[in-house]
Amino acid sequence: MIRFGLLGCGRIATRHSDLLGSGQIENAKLVAVCDPITARADAIAAKFGVAAHHDMDSFLARQDMDAVAVLTPSGLHPQHAIAAAKAGKHVVVEKPMALRLQDADDMIKACDQAGVKLFVVKQNRFNVPVVKAREALDAGRFGKLIMGTVRVRWCRDQAYYDQDAWRGTWAYDGGVLTNQASHHIDMLEWFFGEVVSVHARAVTALAKVETEDTAVATLRFRNGALGIIEATTAARPTDLEGSLSVLGEKGTVEIAGFAVNQIRHWRFVDELPSDKIVVEKFSVNPPNVYGFGHQAYYQHVVDCLLHQRAALVDGLEGRKSLELISALYESIETGQEVSLRFEPRRSRLGAIS
Repeated sequence: MIRFGLLGCGRIATRHSDLLGSGQIENAKLVAVCDPITARADAIAAKFGVAAHHDMDSFLARQDMDAVAVLTPSGLHPQHAIAAAKAGKHVVVEKPMALRLQDADDMIKACDQAGVKLFVVKQNRFNVPVVKAREALDAGRFGKLIMGTVRVRWCRDQAYYDQDAWRGTWAYDGGVLTNQASHHIDMLEWFFGEVVSVHARAVTALAKVETEDTAVATLRFRNGALGIIEATTAARPTDLEGSLSVLGEKGTVEIAGFAVNQIRHWRFVDELPSDKIVVEKFSVNPPNVYGFGHQAYYQHVVDCLLHQRAALVDGLEGRKSLELISALYESIETGQEVSLRFEPRRSRLGAIS
C-alpha cells in the first residue's frame, strides 16, 4: 500500500483527492492533506476522513506517508518538491513541474540525492485513444511523420483568474502555454520527438493578467516534421476542444474532445482488422476513468513504486516539455526563431517582479 499526502488543496486537488480518498486506485490511499488556507485543507480532510495540516513542516514529518502530491501554484513546485524529497517522500508534481529549467534540475537532483522517485503529472498520455495512437506510432504505421498539430481552445473567464492572486502571473503560473496547453505540448513532443527550433507569437486578448491568454507557434522537429501549436483560453462562451493531429505518409489520426480523449479520425494506408475495433471500442475514454487519464496515471505511479519500475514521465521527461515551453516564451519576447538547447535570456517565465 502506497500512502499519499496532498500538498495544496486548491482547484486541482479535487481530482487527486477523489481518486486517492475514495479507493479508486488499487494499493493506494490518502492519509493527509495540507494547505495554509485552513478551510481548504479541512474540507478535503473531512470529506475523506484524513488528517488536515496547515503547515508544511508537520505535514512532511508524518511517518505514515510514502508519497506527496505537490498541487501548489506552479512557481512554488520546486521548493515544495525539494522539501518533500528531503523528508524522504516520493514526489508526484502537477504540471508544469517548474517554471525555470534550473529549478527543474534542482528538483531532479534533490530526488536523486534522497533516493526517492519524481513523477510529473501528464495524465493525457494515459487516455485510451492516445494509448492506441502511440501503439500505432511504435508499430511504424504512420511511416515518415509529416506534421503534428495541437489545439487548445478553452474558455477561462476573468472569474477563473480572479480565484487566486497567483493565476496568470509570471512568477507563479505562466500563461496558456504553461498552464492549460502544457499537456498538449508534451503530447506533441512525445509523438514527434526532439524539437530543433520554434517561432511563436502571443497576445493577452481578453483576460486581465500579466501573461498571455492566446498563442500560436510553429516547430521544426529533428526528424524533418513540422509542428503547430494553437492555444487560447479566450474561446467564448464555452470550451471548444483540446486536440492532437498526427499526419504521416501512411496514415492520419486526430484525437479531439475536451482533453485529447476522443478519436475523430483514424485512417491508415495499410488497414488492419484491428482498426475497426479501435474506432468502435477505444475511440472515447471509458466513463469510469475519472478526469480522463488521472486514474490510469495514478495506477502507473503506484505500480512503479511497488515494483521498482521506470516512470513514463519522470523528472527528465517532464523537463523536456518545460524546455520547449521556455523556448516558446523566448521566441515571443524576441520575435525571433529560437533554437532548442538555448540559454533563456528574455523569457519572463518564473521571474519575480
